[in-house]
Amino acid sequence: MKINIDKKHISLGITSFLVVASSICFYYLLFHGDRFLGKINAILVIASPVIYGIILAYLLTPIVNSIEKKLFIPLFTKSSEMNSTKKKWMRFLSVLMTVIIVILFIYGFFSILIPNVISSVKSISFAFPIYVNNLMHFADKYFEANPDIEALFNQLVSTYSVEIDKYLNNTIIPQMESLLKTVSLSLISVLKAMWNLIIGLIISIYVLCSKESFAGQSKKIIYAIFSTKTANSLIKDFRFISDTFIGFISGKIVDSIIIGIICFIGTSLLKIPYALLVSVIVGITNIIPFFGPYLGAIPSAILILMINPIKCITFIIFILILQQVDGNVIGPKILGQSTGLSGFWVIFSITIFGGLFGFLGMIIGVPFFAVVYAMTRRIIDRMLKKRNLPISTSEYMDLDHIDENNENTFIEKNNNETKRFFKISFKKKPSQQENESKNNSEGE
Repeated sequence: MKINIDKKHISLGITSFLVVASSICFYYLLFHGDRFLGKINAILVIASPVIYGIILAYLLTPIVNSIEKKLFIPLFTKSSEMNSTKKKWMRFLSVLMTVIIVILFIYGFFSILIPNVISSVKSISFAFPIYVNNLMHFADKYFEANPDIEALFNQLVSTYSVEIDKYLNNTIIPQMESLLKTVSLSLISVLKAMWNLIIGLIISIYVLCSKESFAGQSKKIIYAIFSTKTANSLIKDFRFISDTFIGFISGKIVDSIIIGIICFIGTSLLKIPYALLVSVIVGITNIIPFFGPYLGAIPSAILILMINPIKCITFIIFILILQQVDGNVIGPKILGQSTGLSGFWVIFSITIFGGLFGFLGMIIGVPFFAVVYAMTRRIIDRMLKKRNLPISTSEYMDLDHIDENNENTFIEKNNNETKRFFKISFKKKPSQQENESKNNSEGE
């Protein structure tokens, strides 16, 4: 007996199943989202070496491409044409040289940095009572010259000293044991992260050696699933995302290294205490856009204030000048228009992503939001083009409304009057007064 299967019934059954399954998943995420997030977090912890390897390979790709293009391609094609064997050896040597350069750079940086930072921290801990006495001596002199401020300060101290004492006795001291446990667990987490980073470096070598193969497989899957037009658009979007991220992050790292070096030279010439430690703090925090310079300058200024208040003022003036130079000269030269975001959206993205993901969110928030912003703008521009409307924002700044009967006519407010002009041809339509004057001249 032959069974006739109706394809419409099969499609309807699959659709019904997917709807029910989606409803169950939505219910589970809505009421048991913490379990789902816990499972996702566990999977991410297990896969962290692979994730680190992919991220390292992504960040090292520009260096590999530059070494391969400028050094090994001319060398390997000098005597004969390129073949598959030469390509493999060329890629292997490029990756090997990149890894060696990065490891030597990291080793040289930390071998210089760590001894100086340790000696700075030791000297700070040993001389801390002296710094406090200096600060108190400076405050005493200042209060002697300003008795009104001294009275206000004493009043604030007497008001809040009892509350601070209660907070220390009832909150801080009982939590010292849990704080020590947290520090111990943090050290273990750091060691695990270092181990995952080493494994990730090994994985990144394999990814870099076969990055064209992975890219080809990804394109193959995209063209198999989507139409040619959609696939082309997706690949173009992925290229834009990659250029935005790699351009911003690599440019910001280079910019921060330059700022750290300039800060070290300037603080050394100005004889500011702990020049290297302060420069490292300023350089690392400079990776965070907008807020980074202030986050690095504040603790550094407090440290210098305890040693020499006059030098603290000099340091603040120097940092303000340095950040102006970075924001107006160095940063634009290196980063260019890598994000295309205005100042408001930069602050918005740093605030939101920093609150959600902490320090890492502050770093990747700007390029990530730049991608979302560009994609949204592209969709809106596409929708406007379908309606034959202009896509430039400047066209809508002084807009009052669009004529409902004719979308080609925009009504613009000019003081208390309105005027019509034709926008689709991007040529201004003559106003009513201009038409009347033209008709009068023709009549005459």
